[in-house]
Amino acid sequence: MKKAKKDFRRLEEEIIGQSPQIKKVIATAKKIASSSSITTLIFGESGTGKEIVARLIHSLSASSIQPFVDINCGAIPETLLESELFGYEKGAFTGAHMRKQGLFELAHGGTIFLDEIGNTTLNFQIKLLKAVENKRFRRISGIDEVRISTRIIAATNIDLKKAVDDGKFREDLYYRLNVCQIFIPPLRERGDDVLTFAESFVDYFNREYDRQVKGLATSAIQLIKEYPWPGNIRQLKNAIERAVLVECDDWIEAEHFLLDSERDRQNAPQNNDPKVTQGVTQFIKYELPAEGISLEDIERNIILSAMEKANGNISQAARLLKINRGKLRYRLERLGVTQLNIHELRARAII
Repeated sequence: MKKAKKDFRRLEEEIIGQSPQIKKVIATAKKIASSSSITTLIFGESGTGKEIVARLIHSLSASSIQPFVDINCGAIPETLLESELFGYEKGAFTGAHMRKQGLFELAHGGTIFLDEIGNTTLNFQIKLLKAVENKRFRRISGIDEVRISTRIIAATNIDLKKAVDDGKFREDLYYRLNVCQIFIPPLRERGDDVLTFAESFVDYFNREYDRQVKGLATSAIQLIKEYPWPGNIRQLKNAIERAVLVECDDWIEAEHFLLDSERDRQNAPQNNDPKVTQGVTQFIKYELPAEGISLEDIERNIILSAMEKANGNISQAARLLKINRGKLRYRLERLGVTQLNIHELRARAII
């Protein structure tokens, strides 16, 4: 149990926040963990932390010293997914030179986490139903049934009830998985938790990359609070990592956040303070070619424009781009741009 308590403390640190919504999530996870094998379905948008909650349930359970096995069901083709979960017998197919245990067997006595369960095929769902319902299955080409004692936790970022109504998910499997459910709210609905996450990520990446970033400036705080973060915690973490590693030496400003998808730009907060929206409005106004363009090409061409306007003077170009000389040199080297080939590259530029 000492290991379980240690894991719980670590996981509790990852489930950051004091919002009523996240407190309810933790309270529900503790109740579910007290049951030895109740099946649980976790709902939530991508990036909200569904796997962390699944691991929390496992770490609080009596079987915490047993294996926690996870698999992303949506990332594996159906034929491979079946063999990964259920295993196979020797000779089941070409290359099956020996028996292989599946993940259900490996998780015996512990927990198996089926992430992105909503992205599985109807044919696979038939095979999964028996394992979930009866806790037994056959390996591929197997004759004997394998019995397991495994806690099953599934997760999805889609509306499974709607998928059932649309005929894309089996109703019997849906109700068998949905014995207990946990809904993890998106980051935009968790109030000041978003700032708590952001500050925690700054501290983490300072340690990770041996940086000395002081924290979030007022403009960054306002942007973080108003921006909807469609990619949730994962998107915020990536944005802070980039700001700490590449963009910032002192305080993180709003301009240090790169919102790099069209959906992000459309959902970005509207604010009259140019310090808050500077990093967003530049991209909203940018006209993309009909055939598309890579983000690297956009960055290269903007840097080329600054270098041309500065007549090749790196210090002056850095001031135009509102970054320091060292950061501009880093970008020039990464993009393969030198003062000798600026005019040649500009001649072939897309913008």
